[in-house]
Amino acid sequence: MNQPNTNKDPLHGVTLEQIIKSLLEYYGWEELGMRIDIRCFNSDPSIKSSLKFLRKTPWARKKVEALYLHVQKIENDPV
Repeated sequence: MNQPNTNKDPLHGVTLEQIIKSLLEYYGWEELGMRIDIRCFNSDPSIKSSLKFLRKTPWARKKVEALYLHVQKIENDPV
């Protein structure tokens, strides 16, 4: 019997690369670097360098994930 997806984690199935690309589309590198002041967003930014840094740095990844969830909420809430 198939059970519906009961996973309550809003990040379930979303890759870190998808999160970064989504935030880039929404903010761009400059605004993203102002919102989360980390070198990989402010000094010669790239998706590759950001992925490398965020995979090794849990506190920074949590900030990026929180900002992503905030943006998703903004985009999905009707005004």
